Amino acid sequence: MKKEAYVYILTNYEETTLYIGVTSDLEKRVYEHKNNITDGFSSQYKLDKFIYFEHLSSIHDAIRREKQLKNWHRQWKINLIKEFNPNFDDLSQRWQDAETSSA
Repeated sequence: MKKEAYVYILTNYEETTLYIGVTSDLEKRVYEHKNNITDGFSSQYKLDKFIYFEHLSSIHDAIRREKQLKNWHRQWKINLIKEFNPNFDDLSQRWQDAETSSA
């Protein structure tokens, strides 16, 4: 059975650095980034603004897409993000808003 997966992009609040990752649990992974639960590149550069994601049918497809995006020029990545999220809004805010409105 194939496990669904996501490719996602984070940035910092100055939008100077991009991070591309893969996960099978998007909300959990974004939570980990926002709370610096794991050490590494994203915590070092304070990359906790969730600005883009793609849902893929398998982890293999997601890894393939991640590698493709990592090889893109920065401007291509920016253009992709702007098509999906023109204002570079923090998409995880939707989760927090949903939790607040259901409480």
